[in-house]
Amino acid sequence: MRIITGSARGTRLKAPAGDGTRPTADRTREAIFSMLGARVYDARVLDLFAGTGALALEALSRGAAHAVLVDAATHAILAENARRTKLAAQSDIRRGDVYGQVAALARDGRTFDLVFADPPYAHGDNARVLAALDAGALLAADGLLVLEQGAGEEIIERSGSLSLVRERRYGAARICFYAQEVQE
Repeated sequence: MRIITGSARGTRLKAPAGDGTRPTADRTREAIFSMLGARVYDARVLDLFAGTGALALEALSRGAAHAVLVDAATHAILAENARRTKLAAQSDIRRGDVYGQVAALARDGRTFDLVFADPPYAHGDNARVLAALDAGALLAADGLLVLEQGAGEEIIERSGSLSLVRERRYGAARICFYAQEVQE
């Protein structure tokens, strides 16, 4: 696994041993960033269930301004990968429960232009992630949530103010894009 393009292009990322973490495949990541296009530039990024940090670090490599990476189990690997890519200064790496960190970020009044969430497949976290982000108002008004889930999992069309705007399947993964509904 490597950073695809940008300032850290070609940098190999360290992955945790075992099968407890399921990194987003390079091909899937490339497709995600192709769909995001210029939206990444200067973005404030939140990466939940960050694992290796590949999504946030790819965004930073492509010109995002800052990223918060959250994972309960991979703090040391996230720090190592941020150093390897020379993106540590733009990375705020947080260890702990994702939902506790989401609540803390909400209390601090933080908002993000891009939120990546890659919870464990088939554990029922998709609805909980959507609800937590909506309740915390962490997604900026014109922000986008990119949720990776198993291809066979139910697609959630709407959760609070968040609505599905696009979805694509890549092998065993389904990528769902959510945005806030426009209030009239």
